[in-house]
Amino acid sequence: MTKKTPPAIEIIDPEMESIVDPNVEFEQIASGMQFTEGPVWLPRQQMFVYSDIPASKMYRWTKADGVSVFRDPSNNANGNTVDNEGRLITCEHGSRRVTRTEHDGTVTVLADQHKGGKLNSPNDVVVKKDNTIWFSDPPYGLNQRPKEQAGDYIFRLDPGATEPVPMAIDLVNPNGLCFSPDEQLLYLAEDDFSKQPRIRRFHVTKDNTLADDGVFTNITPFAPDGMRVDSSGRMFSTAGDGVQVFRADGTMIGKFLTPETSANCCFGGPDGKWFFMTAGTSVWRVTLK
Repeated sequence: MTKKTPPAIEIIDPEMESIVDPNVEFEQIASGMQFTEGPVWLPRQQMFVYSDIPASKMYRWTKADGVSVFRDPSNNANGNTVDNEGRLITCEHGSRRVTRTEHDGTVTVLADQHKGGKLNSPNDVVVKKDNTIWFSDPPYGLNQRPKEQAGDYIFRLDPGATEPVPMAIDLVNPNGLCFSPDEQLLYLAEDDFSKQPRIRRFHVTKDNTLADDGVFTNITPFAPDGMRVDSSGRMFSTAGDGVQVFRADGTMIGKFLTPETSANCCFGGPDGKWFFMTAGTSVWRVTLK
């Protein structure tokens, strides 16, 4: 068995040290999973939730109680987020739908088709302050099932609607999504392996559509997946070596190096200073400055 390198911080620019102590301890809060994804902090419950996609389970973690099963089965849930009322929004590969978990625990289907065809396999999801829900729909989770959409889109679902509207259609394997703090920019991880996997950037127009603003940065090794932007506009993007951190101008300033490829990340905790990383069979937590 190959020995895995312990997690560590790589400092490329001194600005990285304003975010995290270079000698910070990485806490492995979960292990023995199949493939972890979809990290999200639920402020209302003070609880961290994540997906194990191939196991078709979702787990919860609290500092007091550790890890326990949150949902089984989960329909191969992938990306998660919370809406403006603190409700969990989930992308389900297996059922090809986006759902909302109500405060009483019941599950509401928000979207599962477009123009009469089933969605591909909703992957990642974000919610704007205006309550619109934006999600990516690549074919990763189809697993031999026929594709019923003409392409791989970013969709916008308006409040009260059941039919999502394509916002970007000229895409190859659209993956992770996040907005800038002012919501004027949308970032997208595009895993186009015929080119260089990259993070694309779009301007959000006044009528809530997208205008292409080119490539924010290329990602290597491997490809970008889940990502988050902090309150200062810095990008935290997963990659083959962990989580890479960039200024808003695309300059890399450092890395959170993980023993396994990191698939997603999120901020959380009572004061927002906990940083969670889903990486292969494990989940890691780091306390930021």
